[in-house]
Amino acid sequence: MIARATLEKRSGDVSSMFDQIAAHYDMTNDVLTLGQVRVWRAAMVSALEITPGKRILDVACGTGTSTAAYARAGADVTGVDFSEGMLSVARTRHTGLDFRQGDATALDFPTHSFDAVTVSYGLRNIENPAKALREMRRVTRPGGSLVIAEFSTPTFALFRALYHFYLESVLPRVARRTSSDPEGYYYLTESILAWPDQDTLARRIQEAGWRRVSYRNLFNGIMAIHRAVNPGTMGAL
Repeated sequence: MIARATLEKRSGDVSSMFDQIAAHYDMTNDVLTLGQVRVWRAAMVSALEITPGKRILDVACGTGTSTAAYARAGADVTGVDFSEGMLSVARTRHTGLDFRQGDATALDFPTHSFDAVTVSYGLRNIENPAKALREMRRVTRPGGSLVIAEFSTPTFALFRALYHFYLESVLPRVARRTSSDPEGYYYLTESILAWPDQDTLARRIQEAGWRRVSYRNLFNGIMAIHRAVNPGTMGAL
């Protein structure tokens, strides 16, 4: 059993945790989201407005399910993650796609390499999200886009209370039955509850130099898709 990651989000701890849960990660996510993760993935494909050959960088790509979905839609996509365990699963399941180990705060790509950068449920796991947002902007061409899927804050008080009960009481019990490292899902609960709401995240994206920031709530705000555009001027970096 590895040491459980904490909200300090030290990269080594978080990476080791994801190495541990990689084998059953997709199955556990399907169960814990009642299959909604597949709906949300389709919404991300739509938000990216993929055309054939569109260059996309999928940051925190994990086991590659999102990377593969973008490739099927016609994108020229590269997946990056800091967990070699997750990448090993991705390379096994999605042969022929480009997966690389990397740090979201120091991406090993030239400036303006991609038409779009995306991250699904990974931004809150990064030790320095603001630095990652600036780095993602650096590798995006002027006029290119950022699309983020992340757990967020339900919009109705009663639904929000039910959701918190699910996270704190139901999710850990389910994870104990489905995950290879259920302790990791205690961190999942903590990280979701500590993550900023939709408007706060939108402001932080704006502060990182992105413009035309907007978001769309899914499933009453349990998840939100934020979109933004790189204005092309690099002074704010």
